[in-house]
Amino acid sequence: MSGRDPYATVVAPIISEKSYGLREEGVYVFEVAPRATKVDVRAAVERLFGVHVVKVNTLNRKGKARRSRRTGRVSVEPTRKLAYVTLREGERIELLES
Repeated sequence: MSGRDPYATVVAPIISEKSYGLREEGVYVFEVAPRATKVDVRAAVERLFGVHVVKVNTLNRKGKARRSRRTGRVSVEPTRKLAYVTLREGERIELLES
């Protein structure tokens, strides 16, 4: 995956209460491609936002099974890979700060 398009590596930023709390510490959360490595994520974030990445932590979130009360059918949410990206002290991603 190295040398891939950064837009294919970083799928979307995660907007939640937890991610907003982490931004004060310089940590941003992104959904990334399932096969993306930490090196790929680091290169993509640095290229897309022009910041310096100190650390990348990744995790795979297995999709939850949901049962419909009316029909009894089970559907499964998609499995996602998340990346917690720590930036250099004092740097911010202005696009995501609004």
